Amino acid sequence: MRQGIRQRSFTLLLIFLAGTFGLSAQVKSAECWPSFRGDARLSGVSPAIIKPPFRLLWTFKTGDAIKSSAVIWKTTIYIGSNDGYVYALNSSGTLKWKFNAGTSVEAPPLIVGNTIYAGTMEGILFALDAETGSVKWKYATDGQISGSANVVSGVDNKHTSILVGSYDFNLHSVDAASGKLLWKYESGNFINGSPAIAGKLAIFGGCDGFLHLVGTQDGKARQKVDLGTYIPASAAILGEKAFFGNYDGVFYCFDLRLKKILWKTEGGGAFLASPAIGSGKVVTGSQNRNISCFDAVSGKLLWKFKTLGKADASPVISGNLVLAASGDGRLHVLDIGTGNELWVYEIGSPVFSTPAVTSNMIVVGAQDGKVYCFGK
Repeated sequence: MRQGIRQRSFTLLLIFLAGTFGLSAQVKSAECWPSFRGDARLSGVSPAIIKPPFRLLWTFKTGDAIKSSAVIWKTTIYIGSNDGYVYALNSSGTLKWKFNAGTSVEAPPLIVGNTIYAGTMEGILFALDAETGSVKWKYATDGQISGSANVVSGVDNKHTSILVGSYDFNLHSVDAASGKLLWKYESGNFINGSPAIAGKLAIFGGCDGFLHLVGTQDGKARQKVDLGTYIPASAAILGEKAFFGNYDGVFYCFDLRLKKILWKTEGGGAFLASPAIGSGKVVTGSQNRNISCFDAVSGKLLWKFKTLGKADASPVISGNLVLAASGDGRLHVLDIGTGNELWVYEIGSPVFSTPAVTSNMIVVGAQDGKVYCFGK
C-alpha cells in the first residue's frame, strides 16, 4: 500500500514539475547521452557509473576533421563531421546511415524522440529521422550554426520547440514537428554556444558580451547582463544558478532568481569549453591548457590539472570521475576530488569534441576525422 502511495506521489510530482517548468529535454539515463551536454540544463553530467582502465573498442573514419560532439541513443551514435555529413553508427562502430548536409557539421546533434536535429555551417537546421536519416524538414537561418540546438516543451502543450543560435545574431525557436518559426530573439552579435534551459528561461551568452535571459514561450528578454567581453561557450545550470566563462578568462556564477553575479574568478585563459557541474563542484577547461575545478558555492579553486594543449573540449562528470579531452590529443580521466589523473589515452590528434558518456561506452571525435569508442 505504501509503495502505491509513494508511486502516486512521485507521479503527481512529475506532473507538477512538467506543468511548472515544462518537460524540456529528452530524458537522459546511464544508457544514453541525448544532447551536447547530456540534458537541457547543459549540466555535463552523466549518471553512468564507470571505472577505468578503459580500452579502445573501435574507430570509425569520416572524410574530414571532427569538431562536433557525439550523442548516443539506445544502440546508435550520431555525430557530425567537417566533411558535410551526419553519421549514424551502430554500437559496434559500423555505419548505419549517413546524411549529406551539404557543408560542415560542427554543431553537436540533438536527439528528441525519433528525430535528430543538426545544424550546419551554412546555417541550416535539419530534422532527420533517427532510424533512416531521411529529412523531415529543414529551417534556414542567415548565419552559421556553431552551437547545438536545445529543446523545450510549450506551456500550452501545443508545441515542443527547438532553440538554436546562429551567426545571424538571433536565437531561433522553431516547432519541433514542422520546423515552422515560432519566434526569434535578436542579440547584438554572433551566438556561438547552445542555450541552456532552466524552467521557462533560455540562458546564453553571445559575442556581444552579454548574458541573455530569454522567455522560452515568447522570445522576450527577461534580462541582459553586460559582462564586457564575449562569451563563446555555453552556460551550465544547477538549480537557480548559471555557471560560465568568458573570453577574458573570467569565470562566473550568476543567480537567475536574484539576477546578480554571486562570484567570479579572474586570471584564467579564454573559456571556450562549457563547464560541467556536479557533486558541488564546477569543472571546466580553458585555453591556458588547464582543467580547473571550483567549489560551486564559494568559487574557490579546488584543483587544476595541466594538459599539454588548449582545453577547449567541454569536460563531463561521471560519478567521481572527470573525463576531459584536450588539444594535446589525449583523453584524460581525472579524480573529481583531487584532480589526479587516473587514466589517459593518447589519440594523437587534437580533440575539441565533448565525450559522450554512457555505462557501455565513451565516444569522442578528433581532428584526424576519426570517431573513437572506449569501453571495458
